[in-house]
Amino acid sequence: MREEEEEKMVVEVEGEEEEKEKKEEEEEEEEEEEEEEEEEEEEEEEEEEEEEEEEEEEYKGIQR
Repeated sequence: MREEEEEKMVVEVEGEEEEKEKKEEEEEEEEEEEEEEEEEEEEEEEEEEEEEEEEEEEYKGIQR
């Protein structure tokens, strides 16, 4: 009986550890996705700024 109880506890602990690991992995993946999204947004903003600058330069060139 005692061995069965110990085995149950070991199985429970292992299950809890696996759940923790899964949660940690999911959190890491979410963080990575968020970082990638932020980087993409920054790149888009930079591209938009560059386009605006080019348009301004073209407009200034036309005015001269």
